Amino acid sequence: MEKIAIIEDDRGLNNGIALALKREDYEFYSYYTLADAKDVSQMDLVILDINLPDGNGLDYLKKLRQHSRVPVLVLTANDSEMDEVAGLELGAQDYMTKPFSLAVLRVRVEKILKEKSTQSPYSCGDLQFDFTRMEFWQAGEKIELSRTEQRLLYILVENEGHAVTRERLLDYVWQQTDFVDENALSVTIKRLRDKLETKGEKYIRTVYGIGYVWSKLHE
Repeated sequence: MEKIAIIEDDRGLNNGIALALKREDYEFYSYYTLADAKDVSQMDLVILDINLPDGNGLDYLKKLRQHSRVPVLVLTANDSEMDEVAGLELGAQDYMTKPFSLAVLRVRVEKILKEKSTQSPYSCGDLQFDFTRMEFWQAGEKIELSRTEQRLLYILVENEGHAVTRERLLDYVWQQTDFVDENALSVTIKRLRDKLETKGEKYIRTVYGIGYVWSKLHE
């Protein structure tokens, strides 16, 4: 069963989208504000409006991408090229403007879900990460990571083989915090290493004077 979240404040349109896309293997969750959609990381697809009563959908997408790869289709009346570019750069899989064709929406939804189903979890040694569902395993055993640890691991793995500066890590992981002690990064790195490097493997390497890098090469 594919779980689809619809974040759209127009209740008629929200329910209409669910009705138009209805299939036996789809399960819909309707949200009318950003506050309602607290955690959609377990969904298979999010259909997201931009202009919502309690905030901007692009800001919501930016925060969502800090800890989840759940596919997002932006569906909005904002038809400016700047908004479309912003949505795609922030990690949306697709961007459609209103008014729209329900037939085209159906095809694009099916395409996104098909692409998602072919994606395999990331593997590294005996580690396996599913960033869409935020589930992590080592040798088949599940690893519990905090939200902060998940965000940190995500950005390191996304930049595999390339050093990520401490400044970028601090900004990405603790973006909504006014002040963060730099020691918080060192502490979170240590916690992540303790959970992932239990068998002597070294995945998170310190690049002195710069930051950290995720590497499959063992020391």
